[in-house]
Amino acid sequence: MVLPAVETVNLKKTYYLGKVRVPALRGVSVKFFPGEMAVIMGPSGSGKTTLLNLMGTFDRPTSGKIYLDGQDLTRMSEGELTRLRREKIGFVFQFYNLIPVLTAYENLELPMLIAGKPKEERRSRTEELLRLVGLSQRAHHRPDELSGGEQQRVAIGRALANRPSLLLADEPTGDLDTKTGREVVEVLRRAAKEEGVAVIVVTHDPKVAERADRVLEIRDGRIVGERRNRG
Repeated sequence: MVLPAVETVNLKKTYYLGKVRVPALRGVSVKFFPGEMAVIMGPSGSGKTTLLNLMGTFDRPTSGKIYLDGQDLTRMSEGELTRLRREKIGFVFQFYNLIPVLTAYENLELPMLIAGKPKEERRSRTEELLRLVGLSQRAHHRPDELSGGEQQRVAIGRALANRPSLLLADEPTGDLDTKTGREVVEVLRRAAKEEGVAVIVVTHDPKVAERADRVLEIRDGRIVGERRNRG
């Protein structure tokens, strides 16, 4: 039996604007598995980004549980969550957030350098990631010498550097044209299959959803639909 990489149980999040209570999530229970690429879709204000932020430990739930590799994130201290983010969660955003003075190789290597990995391990893993994202020939180019799609592929590789259990991507193709966006989605799919990481993508783009293993629809803070794609 395959255990989920991440699981939420009756997850609720309420914000307060003055005295006004604004429920963002209303009891979300869902599991995501290693090697799976899942997409979360829904209109603006539906709760999809809130769910992503809670699983990424950027925010804490009002109630409910989040388990990552069986660990209850809601019981962890801020220090424990910081360490967990570094070791077990990778993040990909719409804007690439690469360090402009570093090459693609150096951007990929940086998370391992921060984690204190040995030089030879860093070299081997960086070269492996360059192959995974299809940029071995662009290793020594800085971000301003790369296209938007290439920069996003570097960002995906960087998010995978420390072999996380969970990769969270928030509108990763939102700033890209259709062809380039398709290439980025294929890299995310490859990451799920080859790295065995659970990839969760928040998007408005139905083309991204078509390439996912599973698509969840969220509205008004609840999961209201789910489908699996063939092949």
